[in-house]
This record gives sequence, structure tokens and C-alpha cells, in this order.
Amino acid sequence: MLAYRMTEWGAAPKLVEAPDPVPGPGETLVRVAGCGLCRSDLTMPHIPAAAGGRLGWSMPFTLGHEVAGWIDGTGEPVALVSPTSCGVCRYCVRGQDSGCPHGRAGRGYGRDGGLARYVLVSDRRALLPLGDLDPRHAGPLTDAGATAYHAVRRALPRIPAGGTVLVIGAGGLGAFAIQFVRVLTAARVVAVDPLPARLAYAADIGAHDGVPEVSGQADVVLDFVGADETIAAGIAAVRTGGAYGLIGSAGGGLRGPWFSTLPRDGEVFTFQGSSIADAQEVIALAGAGLIRNQVEEFALTEVGEAYAKLAAGALTGRAVIVP
Repeated sequence: MLAYRMTEWGAAPKLVEAPDPVPGPGETLVRVAGCGLCRSDLTMPHIPAAAGGRLGWSMPFTLGHEVAGWIDGTGEPVALVSPTSCGVCRYCVRGQDSGCPHGRAGRGYGRDGGLARYVLVSDRRALLPLGDLDPRHAGPLTDAGATAYHAVRRALPRIPAGGTVLVIGAGGLGAFAIQFVRVLTAARVVAVDPLPARLAYAADIGAHDGVPEVSGQADVVLDFVGADETIAAGIAAVRTGGAYGLIGSAGGGLRGPWFSTLPRDGEVFTFQGSSIADAQEVIALAGAGLIRNQVEEFALTEVGEAYAKLAAGALTGRAVIVP
């Protein structure tokens, strides 16, 4: 089968022929209907071999961690949980499986993912029934959607009725967050993005206002960029008793004294990934028609073009590869 793979450390991924996977005892073979692309994929060619080894990654591997398809043999449509977790550690048993220490290597990051015709699933906890949802487009719900949902759910205690939530970055994750705030709260949502097309889309999915840069005050600020500028401006915009959530991974920092800079009587939080429960709830919201999952389809042979559009910020939703 044709697969988009990392074949050696420090080199760009490429389309190559790979053997069709054969399920062993306890494994499930899934025929891929669609696989979403994530900005984190763009960083993987730059990971040194030593760092990859510490993470437990094995080379070569197929990229793609936003996967949905059909169980081979039964045809049942399923999405695959994006983060890997063991199910038995102290975090997993508390439903905090996004903190599982065994999740540093997984499907699409160190193990074979979904940018191919088939993918193997070794843990049935990872199979999420989709009902009537189209598996070609459901993959982004498991990562972009579930991660944004985790952020909004984490901030809910700090969002008063009639309050304001500032969403910095109205791209793939931020667009989901805008919708979750509208569904779960009675707050006013302000989208922040320098791109007019993204602000227009944000308004279309429920943002009350859209601005090119951070302005005004908010009860909660969710930063899906994470650069120096957005961190500083976002924290400065938090009202007393509010919260700032750092979700974007642009690598920014915060300068200045923390005592007088952090939100007064508020909180600052960050995390990576999401839980199985997050993904289940996002799929339920999508199945009920309460959120929109905007995707742009590409063939597997167009994966390079799709990643280029992702890197250039030329997408309003998520790129999905349909093999």
C-alpha cells in the first residue's frame, strides 16, 4: 500500500510503498476513510534521533494521528482516539489519560499512523463508534476537536454567564473552541486572528466579534498560538479571577515578574492532547449537529500540497487526506 512515512531521522517524510498490515491476536485492522493533518506533523522531521529514541519512537513509521475509517470485515465506522494511553496508570484510571506517561509514542508519532490505506489498532479502547457521522471527515474530531474541547471544559468554572471568552487563533483548533464555548456557556466569544478569512469563518460559526489582535478584557483567554506576543497580551487581558489557557505550541515565553504579571486571583493552565472522554463527547456533539467540522479534502498523492497549505496558514478548517 502507499503510505506517507518518516523513513530516517532528520529527513523529510515521503510517499513510499509499505506492506499491508496484518492483524495479530487482539488487534483490529481499520480501513482508513480519512486522516487529518496536524501542525505537529511538521516538526517531526526536525526531531534528532537521540530525542526520538528517548520518546520510544521507532523508525520508519507512517504519519497521521487524526484517523477515522471502517473496521475491516464488519464495515463499522469508527474514529481512533488520537493520544495513546495505557488504561491502568494513576492518570488513566482517573479519566486523565491525556497525562499518561506511556503516551509519548503512538499512532502517527513514532508508530504507524493513518496516512495510508490501512492502520492497525492494538487497544479496543481506541475505537470510537461514529454512528451516522462520515468517517472521511471525522478524524479531526479526535485531536483538534478533542483538544479544543479539553481547553474549554477546563476553563468552564471561570466563565460566568454573560462573561467574555477570548479565543486567540481562529484556525483548526480555535474554530472548534469558539463553537464549544457557544454550546456550553452563555458567554460572549471574541475571536482574535490577523487573517480576515478566519475572522469571517469565526463569525459564521458563532463568534460574537472578531479582531486582528488582542484588545479589551476577558474572563477567560484561550491561546491557540503560544508565541511570546500572544502569551503576554493574553495574560494581560485576563480579568481578576479569570483564567489563561496555553494550548498553542509556538514555543513562546513570558517575561517579567510573575507576581505582578499573572492574573490576579486567577489561574494559568496548559496541557497536551485530550482524553478519551473528550473525544467521545466531541463526537456526540458533532453527531447531534451542534458543531461544524470544516475540512478540505486531499488525495494521498496530494499530501505534500496539503502540508504546504497547513504550514502557510492557508486553511480555515482542517486538511483531511482521503486515501
